Amino acid sequence: MTDDTTDQLTTDLRGLDLAAFHRWYDGERPGDLGADLRGRFLAGGKSNLTYEVTDGTTTRVVRRPPLGHVQATAHDMGREHTVMSALAGTAVPVPQTYAMCRDTDVLGAEFYVMELVRGTPYRTADQLAEIGPEATGRLAGAMVDVLAALHQVDPASVGLEELGRPQGFLERQVRRWARQLEGSSSRELPDAETLVTRLREHVPAGDAEAVRAGIVHGDYRLDNLLADPARVGSEVLAVVDWEMATLGDPLTDVALLLVYDRLSTITGGAAVADASRAPGYPGPDAILERYAAGGGLALDTLDFHLGLAYFKLAAILEGIHFRHQQGQTVGAGFDGVGEAVPTLLAAGLDATRSLV
Repeated sequence: MTDDTTDQLTTDLRGLDLAAFHRWYDGERPGDLGADLRGRFLAGGKSNLTYEVTDGTTTRVVRRPPLGHVQATAHDMGREHTVMSALAGTAVPVPQTYAMCRDTDVLGAEFYVMELVRGTPYRTADQLAEIGPEATGRLAGAMVDVLAALHQVDPASVGLEELGRPQGFLERQVRRWARQLEGSSSRELPDAETLVTRLREHVPAGDAEAVRAGIVHGDYRLDNLLADPARVGSEVLAVVDWEMATLGDPLTDVALLLVYDRLSTITGGAAVADASRAPGYPGPDAILERYAAGGGLALDTLDFHLGLAYFKLAAILEGIHFRHQQGQTVGAGFDGVGEAVPTLLAAGLDATRSLV
């Protein structure tokens, strides 16, 4: 993860007991970290919690689920650890992993330890403005190239053939995110029922036979990459946040990337990011063209995939909104998240009008 944060080092960290962590980690990798540990919360994520831990010489990153209300199928630390470990050595850059803890008695939840990648997660147009339009265009192009490279990886070749069931993937995604939204919603969202009904009735032909099957990141966007724009030709240093990775239809990644880029125009950008507003950032047609040229999957109609992406993102943000209402979020920037959900659902209905 990045060290690009102004948070001060502190031993008072919600969700991370440094003494308990060190006792466990020293048993897994003796001597890797000294006993006098300090840590800091790495801001930027609105879901899983990420911490930098150091003994003053060696630094590691600890990642665990959020505090409080957590959906049963979400925040899978073991999945993140498995996927990043498997992708090491492929054309998809990932942090090195060091250890996985499934004993929830240590920190109150499963967690894993990985390399500190000294890159920046570019989230806002202001950040990109500092590097200029040319570097922004290169970085966005590298982002698309890495996604195309991921979708070319044969799951069996890296030991991920059991990561998921690609048959019926899209139909299960509709069910999953409907369940997630229902489990986290604290208010009436009438467009949600309309959109989920439309998606259920128009799952693309071929889903049951998994005619398109590959590794799906599940949350691919610019600020889930750690980058260094000065490294021309290898701007993306690492892809992170693999908690929703699975085997399925990779075009869901493409559609979600396009939806993330639209957020700044349909919600004002406050909910997640507004990087797509930066000068030099490519539009949707250029992204799709770059993806296809980079060896990505054939792009047929994306209407269903876009509708699913809007619905999925609405469900994710509603869960974050719910935890924020309960006082169970860590960090700042949560106040406007809930306002984006109805707008996303309406955009999903608009994207899928051709299906009815």
